Amino acid sequence: MGQFLPVLALVILGALFAGISSLLGRLLNPPQPNPRKNAPYECGIVDQVDVSSRFPVKFYLVAMIFIVFDIEIIFLYPFTQIFRELGGFGLGDIVLFSATLFIPFLFLVSNGALDWGPIKRLRKSDIRIGAHRTTTTTVRRVGTEGRGAVVDIPTPRPETEAA
Repeated sequence: MGQFLPVLALVILGALFAGISSLLGRLLNPPQPNPRKNAPYECGIVDQVDVSSRFPVKFYLVAMIFIVFDIEIIFLYPFTQIFRELGGFGLGDIVLFSATLFIPFLFLVSNGALDWGPIKRLRKSDIRIGAHRTTTTTVRRVGTEGRGAVVDIPTPRPETEAA
């Protein structure tokens, strides 16, 4: 029990310091709320426009890449200190560990986590696009219910089907 006495004394001193500091803070400077103090604080700058409530998915994908490599570095450092003592077993384990962390990296890269250019379509549309497709024929095909007067526009036929 004598070994834990310094730890207990330190915990008691820390609790006393925190309690006395809080009590003195309230006594010397009592809370005085006003609208300026109750307003949300963001770096001292009042927002001029509403911010969007969503972050792009790429933000989370980059965060996942950071976490994956952060974890890998945390576990690689101790391995580098004792890799000679572990021998082939340690080398095999670290290769397996690195491969396990490399798979999520490949997943993130395949989903476009590092593509910061324009949005790319993942699959091709089955709609045939040709010279016969215009805005009037497309709107006519989609439907005109609820759009006012319906004008019957003849659909031009592609030259490949005319023969």
